Amino acid sequence: MQLSTQQSQQHIVAAHPLTQLLECPPDTSLQLGNSVRNIQFNEGDAIFRQDAPCEGLYLLVSGNFLRRVDRMGMRLTLAPGSPGELVELAATLGDKRHTYTLMARTPGTALLLPMDTLESAFSQYPPLRMHLLEELAREVSRAYSAVWLLRMSKMRRTRTS
Repeated sequence: MQLSTQQSQQHIVAAHPLTQLLECPPDTSLQLGNSVRNIQFNEGDAIFRQDAPCEGLYLLVSGNFLRRVDRMGMRLTLAPGSPGELVELAATLGDKRHTYTLMARTPGTALLLPMDTLESAFSQYPPLRMHLLEELAREVSRAYSAVWLLRMSKMRRTRTS
């Protein structure tokens, strides 16, 4: 019973396809498509840095990426970034500053939807912002679930030791 509840919760918070998230009227869609920039990275390159102004929304296309964050004088490594992932929804929809540093672990490619084009698309078609906010909420739920599962597994290991 508990497993099926967990599975249904995972289905609810599963990432939605990019085409569904960016679905908008043809004129807005064309504007977004025409503004996309292809960015190549080498191993060790910083795609963006924590607290720097956010240039837009990134779609990781190829390569392996590492997220790092500095908090309270400590450097923490977050979940890795992988191809197909949309990154920096929080910065794009929030205060327009990067919330972490994204480093390339291998050579790779990302697509960038520039901030000015996104802002224009949000004003032309307000539901687009809502679709992305919903995805951000799912992202937060997935992260919370991962932390919860990690804590539960540590508790089980401690009990069996």
